Amino acid sequence: MQMPFRVALAFLAPALMVYSLLIIYPALNGFYLSLTDSNGVNRANYIGLANYTRMFADSSFTTALRNTVIYAVLVTLMQTVLGLTLALWMGKLPWLRNGARVALFTPGMISALIVAFVWSNIYNPLSGGLNALLSAVGLGGLTRVWLGDPNTALIAVAVVNAWMYSGHSAAIFLANYLSIPPELKESAELDGASGWTMFWHIEWPLLAPATTVNTVITVISALKVFELPFIMTQGGPGGATTVLNLEIYKRAFSGNDFGYGTALTVVLLLLIVGLVLLQTRVLQARELRL
Repeated sequence: MQMPFRVALAFLAPALMVYSLLIIYPALNGFYLSLTDSNGVNRANYIGLANYTRMFADSSFTTALRNTVIYAVLVTLMQTVLGLTLALWMGKLPWLRNGARVALFTPGMISALIVAFVWSNIYNPLSGGLNALLSAVGLGGLTRVWLGDPNTALIAVAVVNAWMYSGHSAAIFLANYLSIPPELKESAELDGASGWTMFWHIEWPLLAPATTVNTVITVISALKVFELPFIMTQGGPGGATTVLNLEIYKRAFSGNDFGYGTALTVVLLLLIVGLVLLQTRVLQARELRL
């Protein structure tokens, strides 16, 4: 028996009220603030799309946008490859699987504040472990001021992000990997497939659903990053690690340009939604072709 609409609405009303109060109203109010000259304190005046047109001439915004996109690409590639590698490793070593899962999830459960401080010390050019390790193995020529060099700073921060959450990606890939019917692998082995051939023609295509989930989650997380660049570099050197969320923070709270900062937030939201929709469409189309 179908539930009457009024009864269904009555059950939904409390949840809709809470959702409207905590999500819809702040979102609409934020969009309105992006159309004003609000400084967060005094009365805001409506200025239309002035904040949005201002972005086109703002080199800080274009730099932050470029850094955000590059950062998301770096993190997604590194985290996906590392997560997939770990998943395949755990899939072939069942006796080590449970312990490895716990160990891989641990970095993601640590506060980003602690992770940022630890890795800042690792990257320290004088007393950090990374340069010391490179020198110890005869690769002293590769030592760098990792967080002080504009050419390496963004990559260095992206490595930390990928390190933190590769365990999550590995868990998703592993769940998909373990669901692959053994009969398919056995048939492929009878046909002479093994190693790379087995992975590329059998396992990788069947891991398409996990790839879609992983990349979408990773892209969203990377586009929203704030803590790691804020703590490790504060956007430096020379704006090389200034991402959109950090630029929003600087404009809205440090610069008291709340209206413009809110406009940047709207742009970030549209960027996330647009990229995720495009990414989902492309990856799901790949799943259907396989």
